[in-house]
Amino acid sequence: MLVHNWRAVLRRAWSVRLMTLALLCIVLEPVYTFVAATWVSRNIYIQLAMSVATGLITVAAIIARIFVQQKISGDLNGKPPAEG
Repeated sequence: MLVHNWRAVLRRAWSVRLMTLALLCIVLEPVYTFVAATWVSRNIYIQLAMSVATGLITVAAIIARIFVQQKISGDLNGKPPAEG
């Protein structure tokens, strides 16, 4: 079941933004690896940096998911602001 304000959540929630950024890192990692392999003989550091960045962004998304964002959630945790 979707939350009552799912459109606002998709636009404003930091967890969604961070998960989108992590997805972008995952998709771009093979491209960076290929480009680095053609320019640099050892691209292990670039692979490691991309993996660490993706992991840190994912952890930040998990942390952002558990915090209440007043602009989206209102005053009550999990309830629409009108239910008061």
